[in-house]
Formats: sequence, C-alpha cells, structure tokens
Amino acid sequence: MSRTSLFLAAMSAALVSTACGGPDATMATQRAQPAATPVVPAAGGPRSTSGQSGAAAATRVFWGDEHVHTGWSADAGLGGTTLGPEDAVRYARGETVKASNGEPVQLRRALDWVAVTDHSDGMGTINEMQAGNAEMLADPTVKRWHDMMARGGKDADAASREAINAQATQKLPKVLMDPKWTVSAWEKTVDIMESYNEPGRFTAFIAYEWTSNGDNGQNLHRNVIFRDGPDKTRATPPLTTFVSAAVGRKGTDPESLWAWLAEWEAKTGGKALAIPHNANMSNGWMFREARYDGAPLTAEWAAARARWEPLVEVYQYKGSGETHPSLSPTDEFASFELWDTADLAGNAKKPGDLGFEYARQALARGFALQARLGTNPFQFGMVSGTDTHTALMPVAEADYLGKFPKAWPEKGRWNVVARQEQNYLRKEWTYSAQGVTGVWATANTRAAIWDAMKRREVYATSGPRMVLRFYAGYDFAAADAAGDVAAAGYGKGVPMGGELRAAPAGRSPRFLIAAMKDPDGAHLDRVQVVKGWVDAAGKPQEKVYDVLWSGERKPGADGKLPPVGSTVDVAAATYTNAIGAPQLAGVFTDPDFDPSQRAFYYARVIEIPTPRWTAYDQQRFKDKVTDPKVPLVLQERAVSSPIWYSPG
Repeated sequence: MSRTSLFLAAMSAALVSTACGGPDATMATQRAQPAATPVVPAAGGPRSTSGQSGAAAATRVFWGDEHVHTGWSADAGLGGTTLGPEDAVRYARGETVKASNGEPVQLRRALDWVAVTDHSDGMGTINEMQAGNAEMLADPTVKRWHDMMARGGKDADAASREAINAQATQKLPKVLMDPKWTVSAWEKTVDIMESYNEPGRFTAFIAYEWTSNGDNGQNLHRNVIFRDGPDKTRATPPLTTFVSAAVGRKGTDPESLWAWLAEWEAKTGGKALAIPHNANMSNGWMFREARYDGAPLTAEWAAARARWEPLVEVYQYKGSGETHPSLSPTDEFASFELWDTADLAGNAKKPGDLGFEYARQALARGFALQARLGTNPFQFGMVSGTDTHTALMPVAEADYLGKFPKAWPEKGRWNVVARQEQNYLRKEWTYSAQGVTGVWATANTRAAIWDAMKRREVYATSGPRMVLRFYAGYDFAAADAAGDVAAAGYGKGVPMGGELRAAPAGRSPRFLIAAMKDPDGAHLDRVQVVKGWVDAAGKPQEKVYDVLWSGERKPGADGKLPPVGSTVDVAAATYTNAIGAPQLAGVFTDPDFDPSQRAFYYARVIEIPTPRWTAYDQQRFKDKVTDPKVPLVLQERAVSSPIWYSPG
C-alpha cells in the first residue's frame, strides 16, 4: 500500500514547524516555559455503528504518571528517599520541591494527573525504623538494619540491599508486616491526595501498589487506582500479601487481590482497577496460561482478570514491556530499553520465559484463551509510568535524575553497579528515563480520567508528549485525515481501546490515524500499525505495517522502509528537526484482512533519533562513556491501546 502523508489541518495551527535544535543540557532545576497541551476539536455525531458504546467523545489528552513511589515505600526509603506523597504531588503539579539531597527541583512541564502508588507491603515502615521506633527495634534484624543505616556509607548500602531483597522474597521481619503501620500511612496518603485534588485543574488519584513478588521474586505487582475519594477509600487500607496470608489466602496470588477488590466494591459502592507492570521481570509468570498454583485456567479466572485489569504498563524504568526481539524478529524497533535477564530477586530466566512476559504476545494469546474460556483475559490497553523511587518524575532524557537518590546526576553514574543479578551486574546505564501516559477524557477529574482508563482510551509513551489519535471503522476516507479527525473518528468508528464488530461483506477495516510531535520535542520518523492474531495451531502471529512516514523514502524489495537518518551530535548531546515530520495523518486499510479471524491492531509512533540521558551525562560532566554496549542515542515512541476485531 502506498504512503499517505496528509497533514492534520485541524491541529496544524497548534504547531510551529521549525528545524530547531534539541533540548539543551540544563537540569530539571531550571524552569522552562510550559507548552500548551494541543486540543483536538470536539467530536460530533453518534458513536460508531460498529458496536462500540460509551462516554461522550473525549476532546482532550491529559498527561500523567500512574506509577510513583515516595520514601513511604520500603524500597525507596531504604534507598535514601526522604520525600513523601505530598512532595510527589506538589512536584507533579509543577511546584518546586527539595529533592532528598536538598537540591531544589521543578518539573519542566506540569502533569495533569498523578497516582502515587507506594508499596502496600511495608508502607510507612522505613521512616519509622529510621526514626528509632522502639517496637520495631526490639527485633534484632530491624535493629541491625537501623544501626547500619545510621552509620552510613557502605554499611547503609549493605543494609538497604539486604532489606530490599527481604521484601522482594517476602521475608521481611514480622514486626515490619504489622498492618498498623500501613493503616497510619494510608490514612495520611488519602488525606494528602484529597487536599491536592482540584477537579478541572489537577487530578490526584488515591492509589497504591499491590506488592506481590511470587514465591521467589517473580514480579506480579499491580498498581491499584481508585475512582473515588476518601469517603470510600480512607477506611480501607491497602491489601498486603501479609494480610492475605493471615486470612487463609495465598497472599502472593493475584486472585487474592481480585477477591479483595470485589469485596471492597461491594462494601463501598466504589470503583477500582489494577494495572500489572514489569511482566518482563516475572520470569514467565505474568501472562502464563495457568493459575498461580499451576491449576488450569477457568472461565471465572478469565472473567475476573478481564474485569479488574483493563490496562498493562509497557514503558517504565525497568524496561519496555511491549515486545522483545526474540519474539518479534522482523520488527526492527523491538530492541528498545530492554531488561530481559532476571526477575526482581535476580533469578535468571529459563528458556521459554520471555514468551509469557510481553504485551504483544499476550494480546494474541488472549484470542486462544477466549475461544476456550469464553472471555479474553488479555484484552488490555497500554499505559506507561516512571516507577520512580525518588518521588520525582521527570521523563525528558536531558532531565534524568535517576530512579533512586543514589543515582543523582554526577560524573560516572552511568557505570555504577545498580543491582546484582545471577550472572549479571546491572549498571545504572540500563535504567530508563521513561515514561508517561496520555488519556483521552472529557474533563480533568478523577471520574473522567478513570473512566477513560477503564474503557482503554489511553496510550503509552516513553516520555515525549506526542498527540496520537487511532480509530477503526469501515467508512473512513482519505479526506477524514485532513479535517476534524476526532469528529470523523467517533462518528464513523471506534477509538483506541474499542471493539470493531464483524465486517460487512467484502469490506476490510480502515484505520484513521493522526499523530503530532511533542511541541517541545523531536519530529516523527513514522507511524506503524501492529497487527496480531493466533494461527490455527494457537500460535501467536504478528505483522508490523509502516503506514505513514516522513520524507520521500520508499520501502525496499524486502518491504522495509529505509531508516530516517540521524541529526544527533553525540558529543554535544544535540539534535535538529531537519529531518522527520511534525505531524502525520492518514487512512490505512488492512491488506491481509481475514473476516473470520479475530485480530488486534494498535498504532506505534516512532520519533527521529535523539540523545539518550547517557549522552547528556557525557556532555554535561565531560565524562567519556567508554563501554560500547552503552546506548547514547534512542528513538522515543508511543503505542496506542489496541482495537480488537471480532467476527462474532
């Protein structure tokens, strides 16, 4: 199919296209003028006749972070973070706060919303331990940790590593598992988030991270986000794996969380959802086709997972969760910010683990499970978060502050050993600055943004705030990409996160796509559509289509589009927008459509190459990066939530 390069007429007024230089190397402590979030004109007309129904057309994209830790999380506190939830929400709103080292910092562009997700297990304990809580220090292990941390230096580092490993393997001292510490910290967190929540201006979600590490470090964490305020949340502290075990449930089994959520909703009338993350560190557990105890999957299990987990986090500092080059060998962009060596406890992966750790393959496997169980348990949208453990969440590569206080910008930090894994020393350069979530919603309120998450009208980016619209239908025309994209998209089709019903005879799905660069960032290289399905043998299949691109490139004999090129000056840590396009829009028709076959489709936007944070460090500190394995350039990206085609 030939390239479509129609521009977004309705959006172009919001963008000034110049071949400007990339971001400079100033730190996040310097305030930059915030850019206005582009607003797509409101949609008119009915929802698509394809079967999608829901809220009124979402007219704005709201930017936020659904994964933030403060010093009230045990691992963050042990890592040296002294900031709490109030500091995190103030920073997200654009206010100046003091980092754990006392340096004043401010986000270049404020967020529209945030979810502070301190760990359930051990919430509020480390600050008590460090303060010398007598009850805690009666335990000899806690006393030893306290004394080592008080001495500082290598002793403090050793205590932190030991305590973090104990948390990851569910072996914390019993006194640190007492629910009363969590109750106190939770009540304070709820009050803080409520005090900073301003409907229409800024949304502060009440949230936490359910902290299951399997039986031996397999990451099964979920971010639990509530739609409601303190009237429904304050009296119910987070579920911990300790509490689950105490009432006879397998505390580390996600089914215990789903049961807790069902009980909470029935009791309060509230609404909540859970977001799995870092499946890439679960050693094959996150998307495996068996229950936690190894029993076969059931229809009830599939329905529960689909109900409570409508989203999955695919970008954050511990690596990309979209796909892996060994699983997508024909996808030249699959090798992006990978962590693929071990689980949370450092246990090395076994053969076959990778196939059950990435979103793209899980999305395809969901079809086979749907045929067997009646419900697709992996029909999820895609979001992104920083997973910061400093309470600070800058995602621009030039502003990378590290994910723990000990990785604060300084000469040589790229080469510091950050964690020990079996057969692998993970260094700081492997940590990523990503990511942020765009939500298409009707208003900046808890209800509107949460509802958009629930219906999956969201997308994940590795950091830049690209504007991305993605619709599917049967009646889109090329002219729709040149006018009011939202009106055409909602009027004739379904948005990202939606379902497209059976095709009329002789028709194929058409996809209306519009992407615009981050106003403060790089031009776009291309827009792709990723398609997935399962074959007759139940094996996941995929195809990546280049559908829109910049310049006069043409696909080669192998069907591949030539690279966009690069303007990056690595030594100077700069780039220019002399290549690429500020915006791309068009209509794509699936040339390989089989009307009898279930399929998913999602859009992926790729930027032109830009400097990575390691390049900015090298330039800023005059610190030559000598290891050839260290990436100094990257191509940032965004992925939409999928749209599912069903022949039924």
